[in-house]
Amino acid sequence: MSREIIRTDRAPAPVGPYNQAIAATGRFIFVAGQIPLSSTTGEIVGTDVAAQTEQAIANLKAILEAGGATLSDVAKTTVFLKDMNDFAAMNAVYASHFEDAIAPARACVEVARLPKDVLVEIECIAVV
Repeated sequence: MSREIIRTDRAPAPVGPYNQAIAATGRFIFVAGQIPLSSTTGEIVGTDVAAQTEQAIANLKAILEAGGATLSDVAKTTVFLKDMNDFAAMNAVYASHFEDAIAPARACVEVARLPKDVLVEIECIAVV
């Protein structure tokens, strides 16, 4: 896989653990949005956005590993939050999994409702 971080001072600097853009070539893995469900019980894990973000990322990691990838291969994520007031708590957990220097490009949006009324859903695109 070829991966290049793209940065320019002609656009705003990232305000979190993500980069402005990633150029990548290779095999793409498109991971469906993951909510904080346990793979063993099917139940929602966590009652706050931090715990739910941790589980959603754990689910992403498991799927990526099944496809021969890791979080370091992720080029783009989209985070869906039920409440944008939860951004800081989600971002803190997210940052613990993605190193700033090589973090993927990211969008984060507030939505009216998520499946099973969870607080967060995350999808990603990886390139290996």
